[in-house]
Amino acid sequence: MQPIYSLAQKNMAEARRVIDELDIPGAWASIGAQANLIGSLRTGLLVKHRDIDFHIYSDTLDKAESFRAVSLIASRPGVYRAEFTDLIDTDEHCIEWHAWYRGADGTQWTIDMIHILRGSFFDGYMEKFADRLTEVLTPETRDAVLRVKFGVPDGQSYPGVEVYRAVIEGGVRDYEGFLRWRELNPPDHITLWMP
Repeated sequence: MQPIYSLAQKNMAEARRVIDELDIPGAWASIGAQANLIGSLRTGLLVKHRDIDFHIYSDTLDKAESFRAVSLIASRPGVYRAEFTDLIDTDEHCIEWHAWYRGADGTQWTIDMIHILRGSFFDGYMEKFADRLTEVLTPETRDAVLRVKFGVPDGQSYPGVEVYRAVIEGGVRDYEGFLRWRELNPPDHITLWMP
């Protein structure tokens, strides 16, 4: 497990450096929005899939203001692509942003920023999920999650929630077991499982 832990620690430190370098919370604060870190970096379960996840909250969803915040991030060195999906008029009440960053050493990161209407269904949901996951993980299940994530071949990815559910509910302890579990438990579009 030591190489997996070493890689996880290295990548989590690098992810925090990228967040600081791009000043992601500050860019969103400039339009009066609050950026909350979610996902595997928040839970300490980021291994080799280099992604950084934020949920951002504001009292209104103004597309121009959302663009203004992301333009601050996109103007920083290393950010070479950004795209969005307007989901304001859906049940999700959000603007979904994805940005891609390349470090000086060539390492690439995906940054997912979901700008959500405060008070809508997903307000605080993923933060609650991360906190609950952290509470229920044991040393054994934490190791299993890291082993499964480490076993995923380069270029492939699975939603973290599937891995966590497979480990906690399904007793999965390695990547091969995860694949067998997944065959029997096909994923939904958005999984609302809570540990």
